[in-house]
Amino acid sequence: MGFASARETAGEANNRIPDKVSESSKVVTIPPPSPGASPRTRDGSEARRSALRRALLVLVCFAIGVVLLVCLRPLEVALAALQVKLRLDGISSRYADVDGYQIHYFEGGSGPPIVLIHGLGSRAEDWANIMPQLVKGGRHVYAIDMLGYGRSSRPQDGAYSVRQEAGIVEKFIASQNLDRTDLGGWSMGGWVAMRVALDEPDRVRRLAIYDSAGLRFDLPFKVSLFWPDDPQTLTALNDLLSPGRGAELPGILQRDILRLVRRNGWIVQRSMNSMLTGVDLMDGNLGGLKMPVLIVWGKNDQLTPVSLAYIFHQQMPESVLEIYDGCGHLAPRECAARIGPNTLEFLRAEPPMGPQVKEIPGQ
Repeated sequence: MGFASARETAGEANNRIPDKVSESSKVVTIPPPSPGASPRTRDGSEARRSALRRALLVLVCFAIGVVLLVCLRPLEVALAALQVKLRLDGISSRYADVDGYQIHYFEGGSGPPIVLIHGLGSRAEDWANIMPQLVKGGRHVYAIDMLGYGRSSRPQDGAYSVRQEAGIVEKFIASQNLDRTDLGGWSMGGWVAMRVALDEPDRVRRLAIYDSAGLRFDLPFKVSLFWPDDPQTLTALNDLLSPGRGAELPGILQRDILRLVRRNGWIVQRSMNSMLTGVDLMDGNLGGLKMPVLIVWGKNDQLTPVSLAYIFHQQMPESVLEIYDGCGHLAPRECAARIGPNTLEFLRAEPPMGPQVKEIPGQ
């Protein structure tokens, strides 16, 4: 086939194509959109995009707020998270009017009651590792913030002495209609608990004290450690309370603790000054405690040394003494997995446990 023939053939083919299309195909005509459809679609899309932008802006602002809160108030964030955990364990935050003051406390569980008292400069949340065990073990738990501490009232004219705090606990017990209760106290709280038990022995069924103060001894530290004003003093206090455990506190946490000390340190000072007078010391009075007593101590306690535990046991010869290896002054927090079950065993024992000394090995 020559070039001309090929061109003619192609021309003929081109001439036939339009005829074929027109005979065998129909043109599909898409009608134009109605006049109002396009604006509505555009308006709806724009509204969705605007809502999405607002939602993203809210999320970004919320995330920034959370970051700022964690950086500026990490203790508040930690306490809020702890309260959520306690709530999940069936333990609620409450308030009671006691002697004209608002006293904050945690309450949970059902069964025989036990009232827990924290230590100097502390708060009820310190019992957070023990409370759920007691609740699961069938106890009705009350853990109070002493006057001046935690979320309880801070009267400017308060003495914050052992005697005053014991009086508040006694009135709290009455406000909850607890005719008879077990009582637990940690550090200064142990001292307060012993004072309550001596004042109202008929109301206290069993007594448990944890690394307690209350006896005369030579302080192995400067009392000013309890109201630190710089990171170095705060680190020294942390090492005293928790020897050999963990690294230095993060800077943001140190700043928040020091901020709270500047705000509430005067209460700790007033409590400490009252204790140092010796007016409320338990020496020579412990024989008046006739109820079963459990004495719990961290073997590595540098604040209230373990030698005090044996003196308490000698002055309360019917007591049960438990020494926990590897624990310091914060034993109920750091060694709760061992202490909780043994505390429950003491509370449940019928007849009450006889006098004994037990050394609980570390894990």
